[in-house]
Amino acid sequence: MNTQHSSRGWGLPFVRSILTCAALVVVMVFTGSQPAQAIPAFARKYALPCSACHTAWPELNSFGQAFRDNGYQLGNDHDSPIYQNSGYFPIAIRATPNWHRDSVNNQLLDANPGDPTNPINGKVTQHGFDLGGLDIWLAGTLYKDISFSVLPSGDSTLSFHFENAFFRFDNLKTRWLNVKVGKFELDNMISEKRFLFLSGNGGLYQSYHFAPPGDSNDFGLGDNQLGVELSGHSVNSYTRYGVAVLTSNSGNVGLPAARSYDTYLTFSQGFEAGRLGIQRLGAYAYVGQRPTYSLTSSGTAISGTGLGSKPFYRVGFSADLNVGKFEFLPFYMHGWDNVYLGTSTAANQPLPDGAQAPVWNGGFIETHYHLHPQFVLVQRDEIIRMSRQALPDNPKNLGNINAYSIGYRWYPFMFSRAGLAFHNEYSLVKTYGTNPLSGLGVAPFSSSAPVWSSTALIGLDFAF
Repeated sequence: MNTQHSSRGWGLPFVRSILTCAALVVVMVFTGSQPAQAIPAFARKYALPCSACHTAWPELNSFGQAFRDNGYQLGNDHDSPIYQNSGYFPIAIRATPNWHRDSVNNQLLDANPGDPTNPINGKVTQHGFDLGGLDIWLAGTLYKDISFSVLPSGDSTLSFHFENAFFRFDNLKTRWLNVKVGKFELDNMISEKRFLFLSGNGGLYQSYHFAPPGDSNDFGLGDNQLGVELSGHSVNSYTRYGVAVLTSNSGNVGLPAARSYDTYLTFSQGFEAGRLGIQRLGAYAYVGQRPTYSLTSSGTAISGTGLGSKPFYRVGFSADLNVGKFEFLPFYMHGWDNVYLGTSTAANQPLPDGAQAPVWNGGFIETHYHLHPQFVLVQRDEIIRMSRQALPDNPKNLGNINAYSIGYRWYPFMFSRAGLAFHNEYSLVKTYGTNPLSGLGVAPFSSSAPVWSSTALIGLDFAF
């Protein structure tokens, strides 16, 4: 691991190295590719090729979406566990050993480490080998039309939590009535759990998790939530809807932070477009509340007693558009938080002078080019713009974000027992108005200078 500071460029030799590596891998793909087989664990159960359910693992195609909507069932004798060979167990393990380089500029550093009397404007760079964590995914059917998913997930230190844990009662008299209970991913058309980026900067959708600086709302559209969901779909899953009622706790287990509930609504429609393939359009709305203060005992907040809840919402649309080997994933979000949330003010306290509810708009366009089933090129451009600040003295661009990611995934093999993806990615995030040096008089420094954060990652994405 290496840490350094400077005011110079952005490590272009590392970018050139990644592009050189990419070129070598392209040559390897064209000279030594193998036919794609299947992936665990459902591939082992149904003896299907990976391309039956996936465009590029772990992203689902239309058939994979319908299979999941139907409760991991194909409608044959293989669905029920009582018909399975005793040697089969519905489990998959995923790990991502990698090397990555992270860099961020315009940071407040000590010119002499340990001596804070002479601060300077510098850049911090770290690089080394790492482990992305470990997922142990169990999913399948308990009986006809009763499905389940349990995913204990550990970080790089193997500190585990439940990423999801739910039961789903499928096809309650009709495929238009399905009930899911537990912790689960929101029914986002563009899934953050199945997407094709892994790095610290590229491995999330900024729009899904954005909150203006100084805002106390911890909600993230990409976070798995706790609650109950009613959903339904047509026979081919072209038409889909979902209604979820969720605890206002951002998916955290234990007693809720507030005694209130959120609601998530989603609807999507797919259609055939001739040679272009299947196109999907969808809309969503999330309406929730978050507490602003709690009951206390001897000055300490009491868990589960959140009071003064204030509302917020996120609304927008998304799409999954296909043109030959190209797949386009556009997304738009309009966000609004109550003024008490936006200023982190308790509802039993006066608001700052001139305070108002923050408003912003964000979105991205992600592109996948499926060169063939074992090789996919990916890129994403994303922006977030504040249209109204919570405080009148805030800079107009406070919190604005530009994010860019590019990379590729090569699958040297994908069998019913195991699969491997060679993953390369470079991501760059530009954040406006959040410079930690603002107002400190540190030279050289411009108060309007954005903070740039970059990640270069080379890794192996393994599933068994």
